[in-house]
Amino acid sequence: MLEQGMMQFALMGAGWVLWLLVGLSIGCIAVSIERGVFLFRDATTQSALQEALDAFLQTGDRAALLQALTKLRGLEARVLTAGARYGARGSEAAERAMASVSAAEKLRMERGLAFLATVGSNAPFLGLFGTVLGIIQAFHDLSVNTAEASEAVMAGISEALVATAVGLLVAIPAVVLYNVFSRAVKARLARAQSLAELMMAALLAESTNHGE
Repeated sequence: MLEQGMMQFALMGAGWVLWLLVGLSIGCIAVSIERGVFLFRDATTQSALQEALDAFLQTGDRAALLQALTKLRGLEARVLTAGARYGARGSEAAERAMASVSAAEKLRMERGLAFLATVGSNAPFLGLFGTVLGIIQAFHDLSVNTAEASEAVMAGISEALVATAVGLLVAIPAVVLYNVFSRAVKARLARAQSLAELMMAALLAESTNHGE
């Protein structure tokens, strides 16, 4: 019973695998467009951010910094906003607030990237699986129709190999897109971390001066 069921499944051929790969490729395109639009619209204006931070480093006015940051968007601005809001409670509170916001923003920015990574790493195996199913179907057709044996096997195998090609065609762009978006996320997180460290140095210097 089990053997017959598995054979019936194998004889379905590679067609459904090809449709699955097409669906995964559409999913990758959708995720990439959504992530690209998100990263573009959520970018921080670096000149305005740097100007606000420089003014804070010179004057130590957290209220002015917070007011300037609320007009900006993006990961870096939100991380520094948390530090500015909690700066009055001490440098440790500001540091933890910025770390918390940075962790939450990291998850937000990486949304959907796991799908790209999964497709990129597994699409070749799906294509190979489709090829195996196609070859099984080709040899089954050969066993029931020996009159045109050579043509049947060659045609079946050539069709089955398409699944491997499609799997690679889906996987390669998915891996490239995953690497591009991962690099963009890491770059923004690194900038946010650098600016947060700069703010922390200013807050620590301020608390030290007050202590004296």
